[in-house]
Amino acid sequence: MEQGRLDSQTVLHGVFGDPIKHSKSPIMHNRAFRELGLNAAYVAFHVGPGKLKAAVEGIRALQFRGVNVTIPHKVEVMEYLDEIDEHARVIGAVNTIVNDNGHLKGYNTDGIGYVRSLQEEAGFRVSGKRVLMLGAGGAARGVAYALAREGASAMWIANRTVDKAEQLASTVSGMTSSSGIGYEQIADIRGEVDLIVHNTSVGMHPNVDEVLIDTSWFHEGLTVSDLVYNPLETRLLREAKARGARTHGGLGMFIYQGAYAFEYWTGLPAPVAAMRETVEAALHASS
Repeated sequence: MEQGRLDSQTVLHGVFGDPIKHSKSPIMHNRAFRELGLNAAYVAFHVGPGKLKAAVEGIRALQFRGVNVTIPHKVEVMEYLDEIDEHARVIGAVNTIVNDNGHLKGYNTDGIGYVRSLQEEAGFRVSGKRVLMLGAGGAARGVAYALAREGASAMWIANRTVDKAEQLASTVSGMTSSSGIGYEQIADIRGEVDLIVHNTSVGMHPNVDEVLIDTSWFHEGLTVSDLVYNPLETRLLREAKARGARTHGGLGMFIYQGAYAFEYWTGLPAPVAAMRETVEAALHASS
């Protein structure tokens, strides 16, 4: 097949979200398919409120091989699948669906993608380290679980709604010492932290001048990680770098969560370098 041409044999994939126009997943996955010469395509679908169940039925009806699920559907989608991977069930969120002849299985690749990125890009080994999580939403669930499994010795989860932070802390309490706190309590534990992970949308394009917490106490020896990847360097990371902390952006997590999804769908090693190159080029073009 000529590269990039769709025909009656093309295997379809996609992403469900609301909003979705900003997504870089289609360019990333279509580059990966081209790189490996696969007759496959990936499209973004805007799935609004109340439409998710019908959209999932569409995966079966139209014989899509796989779909990614993003904000705000990662939790609700679990109700409509035939099987949930053990890790995704514990996390309580699904971001990847694999369709095996109408049998839909949900996975969560956010956390494993994040840890791989943290190790490879920041050289950070989680085992024995103490982590401060900022935010307790869907992305934070996957990341907290993965960090706990990797051997983090302690985890504080800070959130505007403390109840939500406490709920997430209880999810990982069997694997690490964990507690939920409010943002105002960060001052009490900041001398004990090795890694800060920012899991909210604060500082994301177009609101690039926003920062969630006071950064004046950041210091050398601290690693500050931001899941936001647009812009590539957020205000949080700029301020952390200015205070001597090691920094880690969100692009790697985005690339690797996509790479693991690609591997679930195709059974082939994902062309990670090509996927990264395509997304970086798109982000630079739009900045």
